[in-house]
Amino acid sequence: MFRLNVTTLCAIKWDCVIVDEAHRLKNEKSQLYKACYQIKTRRRYGLTGTIMQNKYIELFNVFDWAAPGCLGPREHFLEYYGEPLKQGQRISAPERFVRIAEERKQHLVKVLGRHLLRRTKQETIGHLMRGKADNVVFCKMSDLQIQAYRRLLRSPDFQLLISKDLPCTCGSHLTRVECCHRTAPDGVIWSYLHRENPDGCECCPLCIVLPCLIKLQQVSNHLELIKPSSKDDPEKQKKDEQFASAALGEDAVLVGGLQQDESFMGMSDAQHCGKMRALEKLLETWLSKADKVLLFSCSVKMLDILDRFLVRKAYSFCRLDGSTPMGVRQTLVDSFNNSPSKQVFLISTRAGGLGLNLVSANRVVIFDPNWNPAQDLQAQDRSFRYGQRRHVTVYRLLAAGSIEELVYSRQIYKQQLFNIGVNGTSEKRYFEGVQDSKLYKGELFGISNLFRDLLETVFTSEIIENHEERLTGIHRTSSEQCAKQGLLGEHAVSSKLEIEDDIENSELSALSQEQDGIEDEIESPNDTQSCSESQYEHILKDAGVLYAHRNEEVVNLGGAVQKHKRPKTKEQICSMNDPKTLIPSFVVDEHQRLATPSTLKILSENGQEDDTVGQKRKYEEIFKLEEMDETTKWFLSGSSLCPTQSIDCCKAVFK
Repeated sequence: MFRLNVTTLCAIKWDCVIVDEAHRLKNEKSQLYKACYQIKTRRRYGLTGTIMQNKYIELFNVFDWAAPGCLGPREHFLEYYGEPLKQGQRISAPERFVRIAEERKQHLVKVLGRHLLRRTKQETIGHLMRGKADNVVFCKMSDLQIQAYRRLLRSPDFQLLISKDLPCTCGSHLTRVECCHRTAPDGVIWSYLHRENPDGCECCPLCIVLPCLIKLQQVSNHLELIKPSSKDDPEKQKKDEQFASAALGEDAVLVGGLQQDESFMGMSDAQHCGKMRALEKLLETWLSKADKVLLFSCSVKMLDILDRFLVRKAYSFCRLDGSTPMGVRQTLVDSFNNSPSKQVFLISTRAGGLGLNLVSANRVVIFDPNWNPAQDLQAQDRSFRYGQRRHVTVYRLLAAGSIEELVYSRQIYKQQLFNIGVNGTSEKRYFEGVQDSKLYKGELFGISNLFRDLLETVFTSEIIENHEERLTGIHRTSSEQCAKQGLLGEHAVSSKLEIEDDIENSELSALSQEQDGIEDEIESPNDTQSCSESQYEHILKDAGVLYAHRNEEVVNLGGAVQKHKRPKTKEQICSMNDPKTLIPSFVVDEHQRLATPSTLKILSENGQEDDTVGQKRKYEEIFKLEEMDETTKWFLSGSSLCPTQSIDCCKAVFK
């Protein structure tokens, strides 16, 4: 509507312009951005819950619209902030890069603070919420899925992409894509896309990347998705049948042939889908306790399969996707929230990820991950929002060893970029890859990584384990050096040793959990309807789950340099008189990065912060609360007085 009337609206000199969902202005090349930028006004306000979703350039574009020039030229922003922050997050980054990234991060947060007013859910209504557990579950694919996935990786289309940067077989010094291997005439996907241009196009072979990714995602979700649909045109049906034949091979007879099974029983069968087996077990447990479930998927075809699955299991459910009329959507929401008989809400992630209030549900399942982490987080917030009176449990289902693991790893990377640039946190360095870098593609970026065979491993588990091993070694080395230099003092040395003991104990605990196959789900003890941890462990084991963890333990959400909320009671402040917290601030910051919450466990079983991390954070709140300088911090850190007494003394001496 706005774009249709942009000429008329831009001719008016507005006193104030307010843009809702301002993150949609992330692309400076979009028509929406260009239209909004032309508005004549003295004041611009943008409202959004996800100011940055994928890249730092998105952050720049939103701020440059709201306050033109506040971050300087686009190229300067990327060179001065974006690139150093990304390079400093590389796992093998030199100490100099890490130090520069820390300096630029603090400067960026300070600059953004002049134009950014941010209020998180935890800061505003956290005391009214019962908490959320964001579980990531890695499900073993069925044997047929694994075989189909492997056949795809060996097919001509995929081999063209996987080997494109290898030396050409003709003996030249060029790569295959630069010399003799730009096309794949015997590939099903390539032949279909170039049926009118058999010599290929200017983009070959990159033109088949997206279709190939979609096929891998379909196999990871359900084998019926790769079969031809009777709703498509005959030419596309023929292509899909050829592709299904290449993927399923002689196993096609086991899944009802090469044509999509339109029968009710065939579409709802969970036998050959690893994630549906896990979903089946979880739903049986939850719905037997009168829990309500939100079930999200990015694919409408997958929603159709889940629809039949829910009917087969005799569950009462609602459904909302892109085809649902706008006038009907609120009726569906009200029906689900007000009717105890409605057990499951089947929702398209894109169509239902924004604006819906579904607080009657306390369980959320994200069946397939999105490349954009904000999409999945917004989906969770349909239940975890104001008005929710129960503890919310989220399950993200991933097919272990598939493209979905790489999608989730990129979600972690993007969430970390956001936390560093906007929140000013110190994030764990898991990856060698650097976004938009041709030199440092690492394990995350580049076409060769997208189509890598990970079927024999749990990629994410290995990344996290490698980080923990590296973290333990670096932490001990750094702590020994600090102790030799006399920087820590008596209390800090004892704290250092206790932290190391915690690391060792947590590693032994993690090792025993990995031998069992999964990590336990931790429910709020206040939730009277929750299952015991051993029961959930048994459920997930039976469903073939290989590995699981909490997303909040992987993405470090602590250590922000921005303003914290005020402690509520004097008792909370007094409880922070602990030797572990009496460390000079610059030493605490360094060790907070090294001894991260995955080893110290940032959340306890009731969803509250662990004492070791929580008390340190509360103590740091005092510094910002009273606007104290470094001298005051040194006085507090070396004082034996109660923190409240120290504060009064500091006010008298330094103010």
